[in-house]
Amino acid sequence: MCGAAAFLAGVPMTRKTGHEPTPGPMRIAVLGTSNKTSPLELRERLAFPAYEMGAALDAMKAHVPEGAILSTCHRVELYAAAPSLAGVRAALTRFWSEQRGVSLRHHAGELYYLQDEEAVAHLFSVASGMDSALFGEPQILGQVREALGQSLEHHTTGSVLSSVFRQALTVGKRVRTETGIGRSAASISYAAVELARAMFGDLRSSRVLLVGTGKMGELAAKNLLAKGVAGLAVVGRTPARAQQLALECGSAVALAELEDALPHCDIVISCTNAPHYVIGKAMVEAALRKRPHRPLFLIDIALPRDIEPAAGEVPGVRLFNIDDLESTVAANVRERRAETHKVEAIIAEEVAAFRSWMDVRRAVPTIVALQQHAEAIRQEELARTSAVLARLPDDDRRRIEALTLAIEKKLLHQSIALLRAEAAAGNGHGAERAVRQLFALDA
Repeated sequence: MCGAAAFLAGVPMTRKTGHEPTPGPMRIAVLGTSNKTSPLELRERLAFPAYEMGAALDAMKAHVPEGAILSTCHRVELYAAAPSLAGVRAALTRFWSEQRGVSLRHHAGELYYLQDEEAVAHLFSVASGMDSALFGEPQILGQVREALGQSLEHHTTGSVLSSVFRQALTVGKRVRTETGIGRSAASISYAAVELARAMFGDLRSSRVLLVGTGKMGELAAKNLLAKGVAGLAVVGRTPARAQQLALECGSAVALAELEDALPHCDIVISCTNAPHYVIGKAMVEAALRKRPHRPLFLIDIALPRDIEPAAGEVPGVRLFNIDDLESTVAANVRERRAETHKVEAIIAEEVAAFRSWMDVRRAVPTIVALQQHAEAIRQEELARTSAVLARLPDDDRRRIEALTLAIEKKLLHQSIALLRAEAAAGNGHGAERAVRQLFALDA
């Protein structure tokens, strides 16, 4: 079963009870910025660090009915679902400004705002790697999964927005398995190592200091080892994690010893989640004084940045950030872009599936009303014969009640099936009106 079919198969078909909320029409929006629309300096100020994400999501509840945040190295996006989008953009803007202390009125041209199917298609494109700075990079799928997990943990997404994100994960997996978009390496960590190799030509005589033991740090370590790096030292905030990674690829260095380790390396790749600079200009200047006439290459792939930008002004130092990486994997990216038409076809199919799911969802209130109407009639008729039923044995009475319920379900089955089919085909409004008139549901 393909993703679209599986998604439609997951449309709730069970009867609603009086204790369950009846879903109404919901609309979806996204307000965001990315490397395509804004400079690194602005994205850095607007980003939501991992250690602040929980509090930000909790605060988001006061602004939109359903919300989620996707904050990565190359993008920051706020997603919302609401019965009406009137005021949603203003609410997201206000929330973002309050949380990050940035007046977005001065950066309107560097933001994008998408609604409904455009917003859904955008998220599907993001999850597939189509919208990444490094086209087709694989880490984005895990980041979308993490954004969904965090929103569920903090109860900021309901059935609609969580369904959008789950469907985006399905799109990303389909794209990975059904196209060649992931055929050649082009992740951020891989690009950082390729940049280091481009500068030195051969890493077998170079010593690398890796600052950060998260997923990107782990991937960078594996890529460095694959290139035969001469020496690799790992610096981590958590000593146990740094030691674990060091056992696989090199030696561990305590975070407090970072300044002492700098003079002994040729390349620094930094990718922590620290809220402040890990390597400052003064630290770099001190390192250069201990290694005169030997250049130092700094590659910062963190957001917020780990390395003070002024460090790049120190003579003998070359500093690169995440926006400098794309050219290092240009050939691999070109190979991946050849798969664009296949990816776009999958995205279009999955957007259509989501549209059908939303259309069927909009028909649910009419389906519930029809079921409640039929059940009211059944209960009324049972009440009329309650005196007779009371004289029957319990087993016989239960059989009669089960018989009337079975008749009710069979009589409703065709009407409900037609409603769902017409809604999925985009004709739900007319079918709902006909059913409501036929059964006097609005009387």
